[in-house]
Amino acid sequence: MARTLYYVASSLDGYIADENDKLDWLFRFNDAEGVADTYKSFIAGIGAIVMGSQTYKFILDQGGADAWEYGQMPTWVFTHHELPGIAGADITFVRGDISLFHANIIADAGDKDVWVVGGGSLAAQYLDAGLLDELIVTYVPVAIGRGKSLLPVGSATEPAQLLGSRTLGAGMVELSYRFTAGGPATEAGR
Repeated sequence: MARTLYYVASSLDGYIADENDKLDWLFRFNDAEGVADTYKSFIAGIGAIVMGSQTYKFILDQGGADAWEYGQMPTWVFTHHELPGIAGADITFVRGDISLFHANIIADAGDKDVWVVGGGSLAAQYLDAGLLDELIVTYVPVAIGRGKSLLPVGSATEPAQLLGSRTLGAGMVELSYRFTAGGPATEAGR
């Protein structure tokens, strides 16, 4: 069965984008040893993508259809706005609670996994709903002070299980965590 994964890079102080939605602090690490191979291996196991409207708009702002690197992979964009599509891309725009669409997204993934690309708020909704299976976060060795939070959950969660860790070039560390079913901590678990 497909897993739902939040695969993301974060600054040391827990931000995935700066306060102006910029990633300059991250892009300078794109050519670091191991980064391209790690991404290539990860994306090979993905069958469907989920993202919020801000992440989708960021991709469009980076070059429109030319910046779309996901081909015809089924993509679900959660939005409250009317957004342009991309010719040749399999994009479904939806509004509403993620749990209403999760079964269809899993079905689109087939025998592969679902990637919650971002942002952090959408990933937090998945975790709060008990639908996020794993977090794979690469910490980049910079602090940026303010920005978009890595995982702004609504309440404390049960402890996640560390599945593994590895270093990547230029001082980055990738950590993989599995979440327990049910998302937020229960009263008995606190």
